[in-house]
Amino acid sequence: MSDTHEETIRFVRDSMLPQQEPPASSVGAIGWARANLFSGPVNTVLTIISLAFIAYVLAGVLPWVFQSVWTADSLNECREIMQATWGETHGHACWAVINERWLQLLFGFYPSELYWRPILAFVLLLVAVAPVLFPWAPNKLLWVTAAYPFVMPWLMWGGTIWGPICVAIGFAILFFGAQFLASRIGSLAGLIVAVVAALIWWLFIVGPLSGELGQAMNIGLEPVASRNFGGFMLSILIGVVAIGCSLPIGIVLALGRQSDLLIVKAICVGFIEFIRGVPLITLLFVASTLLNIFMPPGTNFDIILRVMIMVTLFAAAYMAEVIRGGLAALPKGQYEGADSLGLDYWQSQRLIIMPQALKISIPGIVSTFIGVFKDTTLVSIIGLLDPLGLSNSIRSDSAWNGIYWELFAFIAFLFFIFCFSMSRYSMYLERRLKTDHR
Repeated sequence: MSDTHEETIRFVRDSMLPQQEPPASSVGAIGWARANLFSGPVNTVLTIISLAFIAYVLAGVLPWVFQSVWTADSLNECREIMQATWGETHGHACWAVINERWLQLLFGFYPSELYWRPILAFVLLLVAVAPVLFPWAPNKLLWVTAAYPFVMPWLMWGGTIWGPICVAIGFAILFFGAQFLASRIGSLAGLIVAVVAALIWWLFIVGPLSGELGQAMNIGLEPVASRNFGGFMLSILIGVVAIGCSLPIGIVLALGRQSDLLIVKAICVGFIEFIRGVPLITLLFVASTLLNIFMPPGTNFDIILRVMIMVTLFAAAYMAEVIRGGLAALPKGQYEGADSLGLDYWQSQRLIIMPQALKISIPGIVSTFIGVFKDTTLVSIIGLLDPLGLSNSIRSDSAWNGIYWELFAFIAFLFFIFCFSMSRYSMYLERRLKTDHR
């Protein structure tokens, strides 16, 4: 007690000790390593073994990546350069194939003078999803979000601008028609009539009207055939459409599966169980070969559009089960609380039930998105030239016949960037929405 005042009462301190710095071994990098890597004998041994294994792997991978050839016209020329430089061809990569064909792996056979169109579509995609994914984005960008589903196909395929405009008018008919008829014939009946009116508009009016407007006022872009689509551009195109459309469809299916209406529940359960019981590759074969049989004669149903529809339906079935799990995880008191507030079914779902269910389902939703994006590589089975399909065509060239690892490593790196970004965003979203202890 020598450091206290003389009048300090015994066992009771009335003065504060000076604050001291924590031990250097418990903070910073050293403290983190002691707590996570060397916290005990077993962890220490496992850490040393893991570091030795990582060093062994990097000792083989790093020279293969960096002691490599970047400029050559063929695989044989790559090997000649390796032999002259390092005295052997083993353990060195031939990145010259990526240097020569990376644009083809990204854009397929899309005309090189029109590369600005898919690049602009990708930039607009980032702008369109910003107000949806991040709260700090300006709300004015929601106009870009609403217009993007109509601008993107026009940029990618080209043609007259009146087609996307006429399709957008159909959604306006659906929305305003349902709003107008809800107060007159009821919300459900008004929605059904609005949907029927929109379908009639899209199926029988959009085509002739956009054609006539295109002839009268030819405003558009140079058309690009779907056979020229390929590479990573095709994977992003199919993945974005499937991800963007499968979530709302999955929500509807999940609610329909829990509906008390027998017919609605039977349709939703039958659709979900059928889609989940059939491999995606089977659905893609149906899209590529059988779907046109059920269309009217002379109908030109684009192959990429058919694939988008099948991948979207496949993802929606799995999404419905993920969201149903989130709905089942909510306690019954949330439903009773919504009823006690006097909310109807759709108000309670929109304001109370569905936000909580979606928050619970974030890991499953993002996992489904990542799986769908990776499954886009299956389109190579039906003849579409995604990155894997293009790698086969590149290797069929006599100049690059026999090259494998470099192409697959580059494709894997591209997919890793997108999938890892989605995974990190889901973790950020979970942290931002974690309101349990606030």
